[in-house]
Amino acid sequence: MPATNPAAVARSTLIVLAIVGCAWLLVELNRFFLLVFAAIVLGAVFDAITDRICRWTGIARPYGLSLAIIAFLAVFVGAFALFGAQLAGEFDTIRQTIPAAIERLQGSLESYGMGSSISELAQLGSDDVSRLFTQAGGFALAAGNGIADFVLVLVGAIFMAANPDVYRRGFLLLIPDKAEPITAQALDDTGKGLRGWMMGQAISSLLVAALTWIGLWLLGVPAAGGLGVIAGLLDIIPMVGPIIAGVPAVLLAFTVSPLTALWTLLLFLAIQQLQGNFLQPMIQKHAVDIPPALLLFAVLAFGLLFGFLGVLLAAPLTIVSFILVRRVYVEAILGKPITVADVE
Repeated sequence: MPATNPAAVARSTLIVLAIVGCAWLLVELNRFFLLVFAAIVLGAVFDAITDRICRWTGIARPYGLSLAIIAFLAVFVGAFALFGAQLAGEFDTIRQTIPAAIERLQGSLESYGMGSSISELAQLGSDDVSRLFTQAGGFALAAGNGIADFVLVLVGAIFMAANPDVYRRGFLLLIPDKAEPITAQALDDTGKGLRGWMMGQAISSLLVAALTWIGLWLLGVPAAGGLGVIAGLLDIIPMVGPIIAGVPAVLLAFTVSPLTALWTLLLFLAIQQLQGNFLQPMIQKHAVDIPPALLLFAVLAFGLLFGFLGVLLAAPLTIVSFILVRRVYVEAILGKPITVADVE
């Protein structure tokens, strides 16, 4: 039996401990790393807006970044200023009318002879939804903790967008010389992919919000504006977002009539088809061509691992992971050729 080399054993033990320690840190600090990633995504948005402002106006980058930040904050604050009071009133309408909508749905099911079990299920859903909206104030107070996270992400994004080359060079210094070229290319690809995704997603969210708002208003569904904004915000969640947004809209439509609820369902199906067959391919053209099934399971996986924040960042996380796997593993390690989407 060959003699054991103590130095090799010690080295192997240290490597295993380092891997275990890194895995433990990733688990314990997953929220921290997600916030850092959110800052990187927002920094990429600021960088893209700054580049366009500087290209159009010819001003220096610091001034362009200042204008980009001011524009972002103006849109953010303006949205709350313009729609805050309206949304508050419409959410109150939702809270008051959803229990009645479920009762009306229960009556419709009984009229079609669906059975008492369906009625009991509808009554249970009515109680749960009523309790959920009754506790909305507590949820709002708990959501206040997210303000600090938002400020942290915003400030971090500003710092990164102010001088992205510093962070890029610092990261590349940690990479062995042999792997530095492919790592630099992967960083460039992910940056382009994130910028392209955000541009396409912004257009998609605005269109979905506008179409939902107009469609529900024409159908006479209560709180059409609030439901439109909800649909636009949830559009950032691949595949699942439009379905979640359609549930309260259909329930509210039942307060008008079952026929209105049917038309509301058809409206969301039409918008979902538009989003899936036109808007989503447009986003993928600007970012990276990811199979739809991969996006769907990525939302589920990141949601199970990281909760709501993981679901919210599922799309950019998937884009970055997909690009890194193709560029680093498929091309560099396996030596197979890949095609990179045109994200300019």
